[in-house]
Amino acid sequence: MFRSSFLARVLAIALLAGLSGGGAEWQAHAQGSASDPRIARALQEYKQRLVLENNAARDERVRARIDALTANPGSPVLANPKGDVTIVEFFDYVCPYCKAAEPRLIHLVNSDKRVKLIMKEFPILTKESMIASRMALAAVRQGKYRPFHLALMRRTGRLDEAAIVETATSVGLNIPQLRRDMYAPEVTDEIIANFNLARAIRVFQTPTYIVGSHALAQDSADINFSAEVAQARAKQVESNRRK
Repeated sequence: MFRSSFLARVLAIALLAGLSGGGAEWQAHAQGSASDPRIARALQEYKQRLVLENNAARDERVRARIDALTANPGSPVLANPKGDVTIVEFFDYVCPYCKAAEPRLIHLVNSDKRVKLIMKEFPILTKESMIASRMALAAVRQGKYRPFHLALMRRTGRLDEAAIVETATSVGLNIPQLRRDMYAPEVTDEIIANFNLARAIRVFQTPTYIVGSHALAQDSADINFSAEVAQARAKQVESNRRK
């Protein structure tokens, strides 16, 4: 009880000092707290506990919506539809972090044939993001989602509409058909479903990855996809053993 109460007081002091902008008394208190190892350690422990609690709550939301995440027929699958571990990625074609992580993700699914990779088009950054996502989903009708997706992710420079159409042409898409199909009801429905799903599980940025039923919290540059998949498999084995 004392420890929880102490931590709460420490957090309140830190927030008031940081947000009040204010009085010299609060500022002096904050400066004094920063030099107190006990308070600094308590704040660090409190922050770590909050992170763990938030991650656990997010994973619970993921588990509650696992069918929508992994079994929606409108979401393109880039690797092994029958894989034993599923990775779901919320991404935006304009997102530089998505593009930077893509080679490692593709290397994983090319080397581990048991991984299922589901793409959740999540165009939140620019109006070109929405154009790219609509055209990508429309490419499904021509059987060219994968090459178009990969070409867009590998493209460098500004991704305006002309660049998107140029990329579509380079992979052999029929552009007049693509422009018609990009506004098909199922394309709109998929994007809306992804927005609703992202809001439900508190996804607010790209990229966001879910491996098995665990939403990864670390920066995309720090993710070891192979290790995350191995951990997900181990959890499956343990879960099956307990049944």
